[in-house]
Amino acid sequence: MVGRHKFYVSLKQSLAAYAFNICGVFAGTLVAFHLGLFLRADYPWIVAIYPAMVSARGVIGGLLSGRLSTGLHLGTYRPQIFNNTSSFYLLFKSVLVLTLETSVAMSLVASAFGALLWGTKSVDLFAVSGVIMATMTLALVAVSPITMIVASTAYRHGLDPDIVLYPVESTASDVLITVCYVAVLSLFFSPNTFGRIVISLLCLILVVSALYVLLRNRRKSEFTRTIKEAFLTLIFVAFIVNVTGLILGKISENIGSRREVYTVYPSLIDTIGDVGAVIGSTATTKLAIGTLKPHLSAIGSHLDEIASAWTASIVMFVIYSVLSLAIQGILTLDAFIKFTPILLTANVLAASSVVAISWVISIAAFRGGLDPDNVVIPIESSCADSVTTTSLFIALALLG
Repeated sequence: MVGRHKFYVSLKQSLAAYAFNICGVFAGTLVAFHLGLFLRADYPWIVAIYPAMVSARGVIGGLLSGRLSTGLHLGTYRPQIFNNTSSFYLLFKSVLVLTLETSVAMSLVASAFGALLWGTKSVDLFAVSGVIMATMTLALVAVSPITMIVASTAYRHGLDPDIVLYPVESTASDVLITVCYVAVLSLFFSPNTFGRIVISLLCLILVVSALYVLLRNRRKSEFTRTIKEAFLTLIFVAFIVNVTGLILGKISENIGSRREVYTVYPSLIDTIGDVGAVIGSTATTKLAIGTLKPHLSAIGSHLDEIASAWTASIVMFVIYSVLSLAIQGILTLDAFIKFTPILLTANVLAASSVVAISWVISIAAFRGGLDPDNVVIPIESSCADSVTTTSLFIALALLG
Protein backbone atom coordinates (compact mmCIF):
# COMPACT_ATOMS: atom_id res chain seq x y z
CA MET A 1 0.00 0.00 0.00
CA VAL A 2 2.87 2.35 0.86
CA GLY A 3 4.59 1.55 -2.44
CA ARG A 4 1.38 2.18 -4.39
CA HIS A 5 0.84 5.50 -2.61
CA LYS A 6 4.44 6.51 -3.37
CA PHE A 7 3.93 5.58 -7.03
CA TYR A 8 0.81 7.74 -7.36
CA VAL A 9 2.43 10.68 -5.57
CA SER A 10 5.45 10.47 -7.88
CA LEU A 11 3.20 10.00 -10.93
CA LYS A 12 1.15 13.07 -10.02
CA GLN A 13 4.23 15.24 -9.53
CA SER A 14 5.84 13.86 -12.71
CA LEU A 15 2.72 14.61 -14.77
CA ALA A 16 2.53 18.10 -13.28
CA ALA A 17 6.18 18.69 -14.17
CA TYR A 18 5.94 17.10 -17.63
CA ALA A 19 2.88 19.24 -18.40
CA PHE A 20 5.31 22.11 -18.89
CA ASN A 21 6.74 20.17 -21.83
CA ILE A 22 3.58 21.08 -23.73
CA CYS A 23 5.26 24.47 -24.06
CA GLY A 24 7.93 22.63 -26.02
CA VAL A 25 5.36 22.29 -28.79
CA PHE A 26 5.68 26.06 -29.13
CA ALA A 27 9.41 25.62 -29.78
CA GLY A 28 8.66 22.95 -32.37
CA THR A 29 6.02 25.15 -33.99
CA LEU A 30 8.59 27.93 -34.18
CA VAL A 31 11.00 25.57 -35.94
CA ALA A 32 8.23 24.36 -38.31
CA PHE A 33 7.25 27.97 -39.07
CA HIS A 34 10.89 28.85 -39.91
CA LEU A 35 11.58 25.55 -41.69
CA GLY A 36 12.92 27.34 -44.75
CA LEU A 37 15.55 28.99 -42.54
CA PHE A 38 16.53 25.73 -40.83
CA LEU A 39 16.76 23.66 -44.03
CA ARG A 40 18.88 26.04 -46.14
CA ALA A 41 20.97 23.90 -48.47
CA ASP A 42 23.85 26.40 -48.47
CA TYR A 43 24.12 26.25 -44.67
CA PRO A 44 23.63 22.55 -43.72
CA TRP A 45 25.00 23.14 -40.23
CA ILE A 46 21.98 25.23 -39.20
CA VAL A 47 19.64 22.27 -38.65
CA ALA A 48 22.47 20.10 -37.28
CA ILE A 49 23.58 22.44 -34.49
CA TYR A 50 20.02 23.15 -33.32
CA PRO A 51 19.64 19.90 -31.30
CA ALA A 52 23.26 20.26 -30.25
CA MET A 53 22.53 23.61 -28.60
CA VAL A 54 19.27 22.34 -27.09
CA SER A 55 21.20 19.38 -25.65
CA ALA A 56 24.11 21.48 -24.43
CA ARG A 57 21.84 23.98 -22.74
CA GLY A 58 20.02 21.01 -21.21
CA VAL A 59 23.32 19.61 -19.95
CA ILE A 60 24.20 22.87 -18.20
CA GLY A 61 20.67 23.20 -16.89
CA GLY A 62 20.80 19.60 -15.73
CA LEU A 63 23.96 20.21 -13.74
CA LEU A 64 22.42 23.33 -12.21
CA SER A 65 19.14 21.56 -11.44
CA GLY A 66 20.84 18.52 -9.92
CA ARG A 67 23.09 20.58 -7.71
CA LEU A 68 20.24 22.86 -6.59
CA SER A 69 17.84 20.02 -5.75
CA THR A 70 20.44 18.05 -3.80
CA GLY A 71 21.72 21.20 -2.07
CA LEU A 72 18.21 22.15 -0.96
CA HIS A 73 17.68 18.68 0.50
CA LEU A 74 21.04 18.77 2.31
CA GLY A 75 20.66 22.38 3.47
CA THR A 76 23.77 23.72 1.71
CA TYR A 77 21.54 26.11 -0.27
CA ARG A 78 18.62 28.17 0.99
CA PRO A 79 15.28 28.25 -0.91
CA GLN A 80 15.78 31.87 -1.89
CA ILE A 81 17.66 33.89 -4.50
CA PHE A 82 19.11 36.71 -2.42
CA ASN A 83 21.20 36.38 0.77
CA ASN A 84 22.01 32.78 -0.05
CA THR A 85 25.14 30.77 0.76
CA SER A 86 28.53 31.29 -0.88
CA SER A 87 28.23 27.79 -2.40
CA PHE A 88 25.02 28.88 -4.10
CA TYR A 89 26.69 31.81 -5.87
CA LEU A 90 29.79 29.79 -6.76
CA LEU A 91 27.50 27.34 -8.53
CA PHE A 92 26.17 30.05 -10.83
CA LYS A 93 29.65 31.37 -11.51
CA SER A 94 30.61 27.83 -12.54
CA VAL A 95 27.66 27.74 -14.94
CA LEU A 96 28.90 30.92 -16.63
CA VAL A 97 32.36 29.42 -17.25
CA LEU A 98 30.87 26.11 -18.39
CA THR A 99 28.70 27.95 -20.91
CA LEU A 100 31.82 29.34 -22.57
CA GLU A 101 33.61 25.97 -22.46
CA THR A 102 30.60 24.18 -23.93
CA SER A 103 30.17 26.76 -26.69
CA VAL A 104 33.80 26.49 -27.76
CA ALA A 105 33.78 22.67 -27.62
CA MET A 106 30.54 22.46 -29.62
CA SER A 107 31.87 24.89 -32.21
CA LEU A 108 35.09 22.94 -32.76
CA VAL A 109 33.38 19.56 -32.97
CA ALA A 110 30.58 20.88 -35.21
CA SER A 111 33.15 22.43 -37.56
CA ALA A 112 35.12 19.18 -37.65
CA PHE A 113 31.95 17.21 -38.39
CA GLY A 114 31.06 19.75 -41.05
CA ALA A 115 34.41 19.49 -42.80
CA LEU A 116 34.15 15.68 -42.86
CA LEU A 117 30.47 15.17 -43.62
CA TRP A 118 29.01 18.36 -45.08
CA GLY A 119 31.95 19.67 -47.05
CA THR A 120 31.85 23.06 -45.37
CA LYS A 121 34.79 25.41 -45.63
CA SER A 122 37.10 26.24 -42.74
CA VAL A 123 35.74 29.79 -42.67
CA ASP A 124 32.46 28.30 -41.40
CA LEU A 125 34.19 27.83 -38.04
CA PHE A 126 33.74 31.54 -37.37
CA ALA A 127 30.12 31.52 -38.46
CA VAL A 128 29.28 28.41 -36.44
CA SER A 129 31.17 29.66 -33.36
CA GLY A 130 29.56 33.09 -33.49
CA VAL A 131 26.02 31.72 -33.83
CA ILE A 132 26.51 29.12 -31.07
CA MET A 133 28.15 31.48 -28.58
CA ALA A 134 25.64 34.28 -29.15
CA THR A 135 22.71 31.89 -28.76
CA MET A 136 24.13 30.30 -25.61
CA THR A 137 24.79 33.74 -24.10
CA LEU A 138 21.20 34.87 -24.60
CA ALA A 139 19.90 31.55 -23.28
CA LEU A 140 22.10 31.77 -20.18
CA VAL A 141 20.68 35.18 -19.28
CA ALA A 142 17.11 34.03 -19.93
CA VAL A 143 17.09 30.55 -18.36
CA SER A 144 19.22 30.79 -15.18
CA PRO A 145 16.84 33.12 -13.28
CA ILE A 146 13.92 30.80 -14.10
CA THR A 147 15.83 27.83 -12.68
CA MET A 148 16.54 29.66 -9.43
CA ILE A 149 12.93 30.80 -9.03
CA VAL A 150 11.45 27.36 -9.76
CA ALA A 151 13.85 25.61 -7.35
CA SER A 152 13.12 28.00 -4.50
CA THR A 153 9.37 28.11 -5.08
CA ALA A 154 8.99 24.33 -5.41
CA TYR A 155 10.95 23.61 -2.23
CA ARG A 156 9.07 26.22 -0.18
CA HIS A 157 5.74 24.74 -1.28
CA GLY A 158 6.67 21.19 -0.25
CA LEU A 159 7.30 19.81 -3.74
CA ASP A 160 10.26 17.54 -4.45
CA PRO A 161 12.73 19.57 -6.58
CA ASP A 162 14.27 16.28 -7.77
CA ILE A 163 11.01 15.59 -9.62
CA VAL A 164 9.81 19.08 -10.49
CA LEU A 165 12.86 21.25 -11.15
CA TYR A 166 14.58 19.76 -14.20
CA PRO A 167 11.41 19.09 -16.24
CA VAL A 168 10.30 22.70 -15.79
CA GLU A 169 13.79 24.09 -16.38
CA SER A 170 14.42 21.95 -19.45
CA THR A 171 11.16 22.97 -21.09
CA ALA A 172 11.78 26.65 -20.46
CA SER A 173 15.31 26.14 -21.76
CA ASP A 174 14.16 24.45 -24.98
CA VAL A 175 11.62 27.17 -25.74
CA LEU A 176 13.94 30.04 -24.92
CA ILE A 177 16.97 28.66 -26.72
CA THR A 178 14.83 28.08 -29.82
CA VAL A 179 13.65 31.70 -29.65
CA CYS A 180 17.25 32.84 -29.12
CA TYR A 181 18.50 30.69 -32.00
CA VAL A 182 15.90 32.04 -34.43
CA ALA A 183 16.74 35.58 -33.30
CA VAL A 184 20.50 35.03 -33.78
CA LEU A 185 19.94 33.43 -37.20
CA SER A 186 17.84 36.43 -38.19
CA LEU A 187 20.74 38.67 -37.17
CA PHE A 188 23.21 36.41 -39.00
CA PHE A 189 21.26 36.66 -42.27
CA SER A 190 20.42 40.36 -41.93
CA PRO A 191 21.36 42.29 -45.09
CA ASN A 192 23.50 44.82 -43.21
CA THR A 193 26.45 44.51 -40.83
CA PHE A 194 24.41 45.41 -37.73
CA GLY A 195 23.40 41.77 -37.14
CA ARG A 196 26.99 40.49 -37.26
CA ILE A 197 28.10 43.28 -34.90
CA VAL A 198 25.46 42.28 -32.33
CA ILE A 199 26.53 38.63 -32.58
CA SER A 200 30.18 39.60 -32.09
CA LEU A 201 29.27 41.74 -29.08
CA LEU A 202 27.37 38.88 -27.43
CA CYS A 203 30.37 36.58 -27.96
CA LEU A 204 32.71 39.16 -26.44
CA ILE A 205 30.47 39.58 -23.38
CA LEU A 206 30.49 35.82 -22.75
CA VAL A 207 34.27 35.48 -23.17
CA VAL A 208 35.18 38.46 -20.97
CA SER A 209 32.67 37.58 -18.23
CA ALA A 210 33.70 33.92 -18.07
CA LEU A 211 37.43 34.69 -18.01
CA TYR A 212 36.92 37.29 -15.26
CA VAL A 213 34.97 34.83 -13.10
CA LEU A 214 37.53 32.10 -13.76
CA LEU A 215 40.47 34.26 -12.72
CA ARG A 216 38.72 35.55 -9.58
CA ASN A 217 37.66 32.09 -8.33
CA ARG A 218 40.41 29.78 -9.62
CA ARG A 219 41.74 29.07 -6.11
CA LYS A 220 38.37 28.04 -4.61
CA SER A 221 38.28 24.25 -4.50
CA GLU A 222 34.50 23.96 -4.76
CA PHE A 223 34.50 26.08 -7.91
CA THR A 224 37.44 24.31 -9.56
CA ARG A 225 36.06 20.85 -8.76
CA THR A 226 32.79 21.67 -10.49
CA ILE A 227 34.65 23.06 -13.51
CA LYS A 228 37.03 20.09 -13.79
CA GLU A 229 34.43 17.34 -13.35
CA ALA A 230 31.87 19.02 -15.58
CA PHE A 231 34.47 19.87 -18.25
CA LEU A 232 35.34 16.21 -18.79
CA THR A 233 31.64 15.46 -19.08
CA LEU A 234 31.11 18.32 -21.54
CA ILE A 235 33.90 17.12 -23.85
CA PHE A 236 32.06 13.80 -24.11
CA VAL A 237 28.77 15.62 -24.54
CA ALA A 238 30.16 17.81 -27.34
CA PHE A 239 30.56 14.71 -29.50
CA ILE A 240 27.22 13.17 -28.51
CA VAL A 241 25.17 16.28 -29.25
CA ASN A 242 26.70 16.65 -32.71
CA VAL A 243 25.75 13.05 -33.45
CA THR A 244 22.20 14.06 -32.50
CA GLY A 245 22.39 16.84 -35.06
CA LEU A 246 23.54 14.45 -37.77
CA ILE A 247 20.63 12.11 -37.05
CA LEU A 248 18.16 15.00 -37.15
CA GLY A 249 19.67 15.94 -40.50
CA LYS A 250 18.96 12.41 -41.77
CA ILE A 251 15.39 12.64 -40.47
CA SER A 252 14.98 15.95 -42.31
CA GLU A 253 16.20 14.36 -45.53
CA ASN A 254 13.66 11.54 -45.21
CA ILE A 255 10.55 13.36 -44.00
CA GLY A 256 10.99 16.60 -45.95
CA SER A 257 8.43 19.12 -44.74
CA ARG A 258 6.26 16.95 -42.46
CA ARG A 259 5.73 19.79 -40.04
CA GLU A 260 3.93 17.69 -37.41
CA VAL A 261 7.22 15.85 -36.74
CA TYR A 262 9.20 19.07 -36.28
CA THR A 263 6.42 20.50 -34.13
CA VAL A 264 6.56 17.64 -31.67
CA TYR A 265 10.34 17.02 -31.73
CA PRO A 266 11.45 19.39 -28.89
CA SER A 267 8.75 18.03 -26.58
CA LEU A 268 9.82 14.44 -27.27
CA ILE A 269 13.48 14.97 -26.42
CA ASP A 270 12.44 17.14 -23.48
CA THR A 271 10.20 14.48 -21.96
CA ILE A 272 12.61 11.58 -22.37
CA GLY A 273 15.34 13.74 -20.86
CA ASP A 274 12.98 14.47 -17.97
CA VAL A 275 12.42 10.75 -17.39
CA GLY A 276 16.15 10.21 -17.04
CA ALA A 277 16.55 13.35 -14.95
CA VAL A 278 13.85 12.35 -12.47
CA ILE A 279 15.39 8.90 -12.09
CA GLY A 280 18.94 10.22 -11.89
CA SER A 281 18.16 13.13 -9.58
CA THR A 282 16.11 11.07 -7.12
CA ALA A 283 18.83 8.42 -7.14
CA THR A 284 21.65 10.90 -6.47
CA THR A 285 19.72 12.42 -3.58
CA LYS A 286 19.08 8.96 -2.09
CA LEU A 287 22.76 8.11 -2.51
CA ALA A 288 23.78 11.39 -0.85
CA ILE A 289 21.58 10.84 2.23
CA GLY A 290 22.33 7.11 2.42
CA THR A 291 18.88 5.62 1.72
CA LEU A 292 20.03 3.90 -1.49
CA LYS A 293 22.83 1.36 -1.75
CA PRO A 294 25.36 2.14 -4.51
CA HIS A 295 24.83 -1.14 -6.36
CA LEU A 296 23.23 -1.79 -9.75
CA SER A 297 21.15 -4.56 -8.18
CA ALA A 298 19.50 -1.99 -5.88
CA ILE A 299 17.31 -0.83 -8.77
CA GLY A 300 14.40 -2.73 -7.20
CA SER A 301 14.19 -0.12 -4.45
CA HIS A 302 13.86 2.59 -7.10
CA LEU A 303 11.07 1.07 -9.19
CA ASP A 304 8.37 3.46 -7.97
CA GLU A 305 10.30 6.44 -9.31
CA ILE A 306 11.07 4.63 -12.59
CA ALA A 307 7.51 3.41 -13.19
CA SER A 308 5.88 6.75 -12.39
CA ALA A 309 8.34 8.77 -14.53
CA TRP A 310 7.93 6.43 -17.52
CA THR A 311 4.12 6.19 -17.25
CA ALA A 312 3.83 9.97 -17.16
CA SER A 313 5.94 10.21 -20.35
CA ILE A 314 3.60 7.81 -22.22
CA VAL A 315 0.60 9.96 -21.31
CA MET A 316 2.40 13.07 -22.52
CA PHE A 317 3.41 11.48 -25.86
CA VAL A 318 -0.25 10.85 -26.67
CA ILE A 319 -1.06 14.47 -25.80
CA TYR A 320 1.79 15.71 -28.02
CA SER A 321 0.41 13.71 -30.93
CA VAL A 322 -2.98 15.38 -30.64
CA LEU A 323 -1.52 18.87 -30.21
CA SER A 324 0.94 18.56 -33.08
CA LEU A 325 -1.69 17.34 -35.53
CA ALA A 326 -4.14 20.01 -34.37
CA ILE A 327 -1.61 22.83 -34.73
CA GLN A 328 -0.80 21.72 -38.27
CA GLY A 329 -4.51 21.48 -39.10
CA ILE A 330 -4.47 17.75 -39.91
CA LEU A 331 -6.09 16.30 -36.78
CA THR A 332 -8.29 13.43 -37.94
CA LEU A 333 -8.88 9.98 -36.46
CA ASP A 334 -6.90 8.41 -39.30
CA ALA A 335 -3.95 10.79 -38.81
CA PHE A 336 -4.03 10.18 -35.04
CA ILE A 337 -4.06 6.39 -35.50
CA LYS A 338 -1.08 6.61 -37.86
CA PHE A 339 1.01 9.20 -36.00
CA THR A 340 0.54 8.16 -32.35
CA PRO A 341 2.03 4.63 -32.73
CA ILE A 342 5.15 6.25 -34.20
CA LEU A 343 5.57 8.40 -31.09
CA LEU A 344 4.79 5.54 -28.68
CA THR A 345 7.29 3.27 -30.43
CA ALA A 346 9.90 5.99 -30.07
CA ASN A 347 8.92 6.30 -26.39
CA VAL A 348 9.44 2.61 -25.65
CA LEU A 349 12.81 2.54 -27.39
CA ALA A 350 14.05 5.81 -25.90
CA ALA A 351 12.69 5.61 -22.34
CA SER A 352 13.94 2.07 -21.74
CA SER A 353 17.42 3.09 -22.88
CA VAL A 354 17.47 6.28 -20.81
CA VAL A 355 16.31 4.50 -17.65
CA ALA A 356 19.26 2.12 -17.95
CA ILE A 357 21.71 4.95 -18.76
CA SER A 358 20.60 7.11 -15.83
CA TRP A 359 20.76 4.27 -13.35
CA VAL A 360 24.19 3.00 -14.42
CA ILE A 361 25.73 6.49 -14.49
CA SER A 362 24.29 7.36 -11.06
CA ILE A 363 25.81 4.31 -9.42
CA ALA A 364 29.10 4.48 -11.33
CA ALA A 365 29.62 8.18 -10.56
CA PHE A 366 28.93 7.73 -6.86
CA ARG A 367 31.19 4.69 -6.56
CA GLY A 368 33.90 6.47 -8.56
CA GLY A 369 34.05 9.30 -6.02
CA LEU A 370 32.59 11.92 -8.37
CA ASP A 371 29.80 14.30 -7.46
CA PRO A 372 26.85 12.64 -9.27
CA ASP A 373 25.17 16.02 -9.74
CA ASN A 374 28.12 17.13 -11.90
CA VAL A 375 27.90 14.03 -14.06
CA VAL A 376 24.56 12.18 -14.08
CA ILE A 377 22.05 14.63 -15.53
CA PRO A 378 24.55 16.25 -17.95
CA ILE A 379 25.46 12.89 -19.53
CA GLU A 380 21.92 11.51 -19.26
CA SER A 381 20.29 14.52 -20.86
CA SER A 382 22.65 14.60 -23.84
CA CYS A 383 22.34 10.85 -24.32
CA ALA A 384 18.56 11.19 -23.99
CA ASP A 385 18.45 13.65 -26.88
CA SER A 386 20.51 11.37 -29.10
CA VAL A 387 18.60 8.25 -28.05
CA THR A 388 15.23 9.96 -28.61
CA THR A 389 16.27 11.31 -32.01
CA THR A 390 17.56 7.87 -33.03
CA SER A 391 14.41 6.19 -31.69
CA LEU A 392 12.24 8.62 -33.66
CA PHE A 393 14.28 7.88 -36.77
CA ILE A 394 13.76 4.11 -36.26
CA ALA A 395 10.06 4.55 -35.53
CA LEU A 396 9.57 6.65 -38.67
CA ALA A 397 11.47 4.07 -40.72
CA LEU A 398 9.31 1.24 -39.36
CA LEU A 399 5.91 2.92 -39.25
CA GLY A 400 6.17 6.33 -40.89
